[in-house]
Amino acid sequence: MSDVLGYKGKRVIVSGCFSGMGEAAARLLVSLGAEVHGFDFKQSPVEMASFTQIDLRDPASLEAAVSGVGGKIDALFNCAGMPGGGGFPAMDTMKVNFLGTRHLTEQVIPLMDGKGAIVSIASTGGLGWSRRIPVHMQLLATQGFQAGLEWCDANMDQVGEGYAFSKEAVIVWTQFMGARLIKQGIRINCSLPSPTQTPMMATFHAVSGKDVVDAAAEPLGRYTTPEEQAGPLVLINSDLAGVVNGVVLPVDGGFMGGLATGQVDITRMMAKKQDA
Repeated sequence: MSDVLGYKGKRVIVSGCFSGMGEAAARLLVSLGAEVHGFDFKQSPVEMASFTQIDLRDPASLEAAVSGVGGKIDALFNCAGMPGGGGFPAMDTMKVNFLGTRHLTEQVIPLMDGKGAIVSIASTGGLGWSRRIPVHMQLLATQGFQAGLEWCDANMDQVGEGYAFSKEAVIVWTQFMGARLIKQGIRINCSLPSPTQTPMMATFHAVSGKDVVDAAAEPLGRYTTPEEQAGPLVLINSDLAGVVNGVVLPVDGGFMGGLATGQVDITRMMAKKQDA
């Protein structure tokens, strides 16, 4: 079979390759012939060209990791993430899910040398993004990790528990940067997974409630697998998707469509907040 996705010999970075969607994406990319360089807080089980330990809360570690890989980078997969709902400190969640992800991306872009593709994992939990675009544009106007951190610290009323706001930020940032980076020959997109059976699911159940999480798995009626989420990530960063840019791609078994057409009961997802 021909290399229709165009990954053979390409140099790619996968952050969050220890487990879940990132691990699945790294395995798939290796099987497609890519030279995969993995970043994570924990050692990945995937046999890649290299692995570097990073902490997305520490910008210096991200800079050192990218510098260590060096050379031309063809694609970046931002798969690292932290659950919300109060399971972790809100600022840690913001650092990992958005501020660190943005900083890592900014280090990789110069290595793309005029052509590349970036994809990040957002979430259906960030559906409120369109109601807070002016707020997110304030955050996007900050330059660098520290300035973004200071903005968040001064706007904790918006940040809240961290997860929803951080995923909204990824969505708005993706759309904003899409129109800018394409002028450099670089595409950027993000995916919106529905509940997926990863190691983070136990935390989601504990802090949000299983009923609320299950409601977000409709109409598919089950959680997706990391492999089912990895496929679209690899596709959207591939040569086949050469003009797909600034897209927020639902990978949710029909959740977004069901919600838009009144076939998903959103009140089930809001029950926890109403009872609080």
